[in-house]
Amino acid sequence: MSSCSTSDKPAASSCGCGAPIAFDGASLAYRRTLSAVIVINMVGFVVVAIGSWLADSAALAANTLDFAADAATYALSLWAIGKSVQVRSGAAFIKSGSLALMAAGILGLAVWRAVTGASPEGGAISGLGLFGAAANLLAALLLVRFREGDANVRSVWLCTRNDLIQCLAVAATGVAVTVTGSRWPDLLVGVLLAAVFLRSAWQISSQARKELRAVPAGADLRNYVTHSRHSAEHV
Repeated sequence: MSSCSTSDKPAASSCGCGAPIAFDGASLAYRRTLSAVIVINMVGFVVVAIGSWLADSAALAANTLDFAADAATYALSLWAIGKSVQVRSGAAFIKSGSLALMAAGILGLAVWRAVTGASPEGGAISGLGLFGAAANLLAALLLVRFREGDANVRSVWLCTRNDLIQCLAVAATGVAVTVTGSRWPDLLVGVLLAAVFLRSAWQISSQARKELRAVPAGADLRNYVTHSRHSAEHV
């Protein structure tokens, strides 16, 4: 259905050999920020879930599941901080898979509504879309200084950025539904959001695979942990 690194400084090397190491989120500042973003997404899920049910909207349904998935996967990201490359990459793969599943779900809902659905309530869609945009804008402002990092960290930023775009698209959908009196704008946006989710899933999984391949030959993935200098700076 509907689709992450720290400051602008380059990632530092922790081994002194010149090889860049991406920020892995191991700082108190990032942990606090991510915890706040999780709370924002939990509140967003409750509000938009109720609105989605009342408005009977595919676009809002995508938004609802997105808030829920974000809260769950960001909690997973928080848990994975400071753990091995294998664990952090595994968390990124799980988030990638959840995005792909949501894309399939919203695409199926859009097709089903194309055959059986009635026109949704445009005003409710726009209002809740703007609410979602405000929630994700707040989350994005909190995360913007952590927009570069490993796959686990970067996935949080990518999801939040995409969610902001998504919510603005949902709000515009409500206007289009109101003006045209048709359900098709809602369905079209649902399909487009599915494409955004799939693209983000691919980006996250691709970076996670690269990070796993970058582990030195012979290293024990279960115990191989890397920390950038940013981990100490962002406290």
